[in-house]
Amino acid sequence: MSERVLVNQLKSLPAGPVEVSGWVETVRDQKKVQFVVLRDETGAVQLVNPATRPSEETEQDAAALALTETIGTLATGTFLTVRGELKHDERVKLGGVEIKVGELEIAAAANPETPIASDSSPDKRMDWRFIDLRQRRNNLIFRVQTTLEHAMRTYWVERDYIEVHSPKLMASPSESNAELFEVPYFEDKTAYLAQSPQFFKQMAQVAGFGKIFEIAPAFRADPSFTSRHATEFTSIDAEISWIDSHEDVARMQEELLRTAFQAVADKHGDEIRELFGVEVEVPAVPFPRIPLAEAREIVAARGYDIPRTDGDLDPEGERQIAAHVRETYGHPFVFITDYHPEIRAFYHMRDEETGLTKSYDLLFNGVEITTGAQREHRVDILIEQAKEKGLDPEHLDFYLDFFRFGAPPHGGFGMGLARILMLMLGESSIREVTFLFRGPTRLAP
Repeated sequence: MSERVLVNQLKSLPAGPVEVSGWVETVRDQKKVQFVVLRDETGAVQLVNPATRPSEETEQDAAALALTETIGTLATGTFLTVRGELKHDERVKLGGVEIKVGELEIAAAANPETPIASDSSPDKRMDWRFIDLRQRRNNLIFRVQTTLEHAMRTYWVERDYIEVHSPKLMASPSESNAELFEVPYFEDKTAYLAQSPQFFKQMAQVAGFGKIFEIAPAFRADPSFTSRHATEFTSIDAEISWIDSHEDVARMQEELLRTAFQAVADKHGDEIRELFGVEVEVPAVPFPRIPLAEAREIVAARGYDIPRTDGDLDPEGERQIAAHVRETYGHPFVFITDYHPEIRAFYHMRDEETGLTKSYDLLFNGVEITTGAQREHRVDILIEQAKEKGLDPEHLDFYLDFFRFGAPPHGGFGMGLARILMLMLGESSIREVTFLFRGPTRLAP
């Protein structure tokens, strides 16, 4: 078996024999010559074959006739291997190289009728996601995702964080009794899909791990059809011990994001500009911080009346405060801080002077991507705060046990991966940046 060469390696190779494999993107079958654009996971290359047509006047080479006929019947999406002669020619728009076809071996032929087109609806494209993902633009999304995650992992690992993998089957809710997927379990028991790794990443602090992170699925039984919600999503979580306030968490997160965005800009910035028409903006640190009460005043002064009665920002309020931050500070991120306990989880620590929580939301380009906080680690206060939220402490006993045997001051955040990608690339929905989206009406493919 000869060695397969990736398309992005061709320009650096000398002219001569070469083997490439991929799928057919286009075929142009002209009278005297045939052109095929073959794409693999790294790029596209032009294949050329001087056409040999049947003739009564001259004797034709059977192999050449067969090759011409095969190329003429290739359907878009057919996967194949080509062996031929690599030629360098700067006139070739596609990378300055082309391959003269010698042999062609079909691995799997595609149906001639492609079920989606460039103008297909998002739902239809999601039905045929495995074909939709063949586009260079979509391929880039997941290369960017890989770089982003790798940069974050590297940041944490270099600072001696421990990576954990918490269970996704739970005996009780991790956040609240709402938005839970119930799963039948053994002996007539009911399990729940984890809404977040919240309890377990706190357990790691009690276990003495000090600093941890996790990138893993989370589940919300939320019947939302917005551009930023999913029933299964990838959550990026971190938790650290021995903090003085939520500010320690915020400082870690902004440095993490600056590092990760820099990695994406360095590796993919030019291609993102070409295919998405946006610049990857590496954020300066520190990010702006605005208390929630002040943010509401700013939004009101901009002429928008927030309809929510719980005191939080609604999506339009988030966009308005983000616009203010962009105009005032020239920054894509802003921490909204000092939330009232009524709109925060029971485990958020409260400031003894103000009574507000030591927590924040992080907005990126007008959309919330993170909730972070210092956690309450004193078990008696935790129990009282749970009761205030209408939670039965007996149902939280396994969680409360973590704190009955000693716990350090700690805090952390949870962040949605798809939202970061959507906002970084200027996409309109997380569906476009999720490998296989899951929502209230979508469980396939």
